[in-house]
Amino acid sequence: MLFKGGMRRARKHLHPYLAGNFAPIQKVLPLTPCTYTGTIPQELAGGQYIRNGGNPLANEDLGRDAHWFDGDGMLSGVLFRRSEKGIAPEFVNQYILTDVYLQSKGSRGLKTPVLPSIATLVNPLSSLLTICLAVFRTLALVLLSHLPGSFQAIKKISVANTGIFWHDGRALATCESGPPIRIQLPDLQTVGWFNGRRAQGEIEDDSRTGYGGGGITGFMYEWTTGHPRVDPDTKELITFHCTFIAPYINYSIVPSTQSYPGEAPLMEPEAKLNVPIPGISGAKMMHDFGVSKSNTIILDLPLSLDPMNLARGKPVVAYDPAGKSRFGIFPRYHPEEIRWYETNPCCIFHTANAWETVQKPSRGFLEQTLVNLLVCRLTSASLIFSAGDIAAPEPVNPIPAEYREEEQCRLYYYSFPLPTNPIETPRIAQQWALSAIPFEFPTLREDKAMHAARYVYGCSNSSTFSAALGRAVKIDYLAKIDAQALIARGMKSPPTQIKGCVDSRTVDEVRISKDPHDPIKLFTLPKGFYAQEARFIPRKGGVSEDDGWLLTYVFDESQLDYAGEAKADAKSELWIIDARNMKDVVARILLPQRVPYGLHGNWFNEEMLATQRPVGTFRVEEEILSRNGWQQQQQQQNRGWLWKEWIRSRDAVERWIG
Repeated sequence: MLFKGGMRRARKHLHPYLAGNFAPIQKVLPLTPCTYTGTIPQELAGGQYIRNGGNPLANEDLGRDAHWFDGDGMLSGVLFRRSEKGIAPEFVNQYILTDVYLQSKGSRGLKTPVLPSIATLVNPLSSLLTICLAVFRTLALVLLSHLPGSFQAIKKISVANTGIFWHDGRALATCESGPPIRIQLPDLQTVGWFNGRRAQGEIEDDSRTGYGGGGITGFMYEWTTGHPRVDPDTKELITFHCTFIAPYINYSIVPSTQSYPGEAPLMEPEAKLNVPIPGISGAKMMHDFGVSKSNTIILDLPLSLDPMNLARGKPVVAYDPAGKSRFGIFPRYHPEEIRWYETNPCCIFHTANAWETVQKPSRGFLEQTLVNLLVCRLTSASLIFSAGDIAAPEPVNPIPAEYREEEQCRLYYYSFPLPTNPIETPRIAQQWALSAIPFEFPTLREDKAMHAARYVYGCSNSSTFSAALGRAVKIDYLAKIDAQALIARGMKSPPTQIKGCVDSRTVDEVRISKDPHDPIKLFTLPKGFYAQEARFIPRKGGVSEDDGWLLTYVFDESQLDYAGEAKADAKSELWIIDARNMKDVVARILLPQRVPYGLHGNWFNEEMLATQRPVGTFRVEEEILSRNGWQQQQQQQNRGWLWKEWIRSRDAVERWIG
């Protein structure tokens, strides 16, 4: 049966991504003192850990389509404030005040989120009519928001719920459906949209054109990946923008005004904004990419995100298990020089690192540069469906035998030799998994990014990252992988290309290992406790690359009731874990409320907080809503019965649509 906002489906269970600690939390807190146990490392003093994630404001209809990647952006952070007694942690969480959030907050009739759920778009059972109605509803609500009587015009449809990062004096929250939006630390106030030149609300003025373009399709060129990269040496911001029209991917480099340590940067003096990348095969769901010191790697995988799929009888988001994975590599400043490498199909949502090495020549051959890439490689797109509580579709056509692989998500290594002459066909030299354990949400020491970092940290679990229907992916292990040791082992004794694995042990086999030099170490959470993506913070004067701490939010699910719902007084913790031994929890910050399982976070040190660019105005929810409410009252008094009838009619339309 069709309903407002999508298709209602009879459920025999709670939606796993609207239940338990996945359920949204509506309470927001200003900076609030926390108690803690253990000893907080001095490296954290004055800094702040922040994690982003979807937290739908309009959440009354629990039978609707829903997906883990949906929802209004909410930031949850812990500030490690310096005090006379040492370090005093304080918790804060705030919604990101996007156009969509503000209009939803001021709405008098909205029951479900403004944007269609990703679950509706990917579900093979969603009819053309269902998807068209969901898209039409969004368009109608956006149009309605621009008419008199609305609280906030929706000019950008981003919910900014994916990640948060630092560049050139700004903390920026991200989502694929719009540009980054600036956040002021430490209280997490929303400043305004960032266009690659400046953010709305900043004192400094820069009238030059930023992300985007003119014409009816210009807004699509603002859509920026959820995972931009910042070069730790040059401080350049490297990012890309997906669109539904050719050339499908555009590319931007934004320089920094900060000083550069050491040698002069490789960057060119002027920003490159929205430069087209040639050779992309179509409109793609492209979430991440790779960036090394000299090259950029674009992932053209057989996962499409294309409204024209509907005309082909396919969902808007569709995976072709018989297609090709293509990796486009080009010098950082010259996307026109892209070279393409092809291999078996896969899905990659997150890259861990990319770096160059030089291969010494044998007799009579030239020295050759290798571009190395570490990714979290999935052998299917099942995670996209399971995160929406949807059964993955059966392939329409038989999958070729050489493409068939077991369901998995592993840390995977690629090596791409750069051709030494223009007629040489690009080929992939090495492609195999480093470890057989499930591995996602990768992170490493930031100053080692784009270099040959030794250690990669990530999330693991005792099953897979493609949960069964009615269940959700939960993190009960944090993993530390010595990537360089396993790559060296793989080069010495290469596994089978594509399907091979250097270390084939299971999670249980790794967990019971007593080898102090084991290249894989697991931090095991207590039974019933689950973590989130972790971030690494180095120890000052540390003796090794892994000398530091992992920060992660943790939730004890004994706080759920008999129906699997979080109790009103449920609380989360922030754990600080010794990253060297992957055993010791050196401190546990006891938070005043729970933090739902979310997406990506980051660490912002004391210097970053102190050097933020000046701000002229903030987006303040109460001021916007009260101002617009006052304006409506004034207009009602001045215009009389005609204005009252318009508002009544407008609200009736919103209630009917919403």
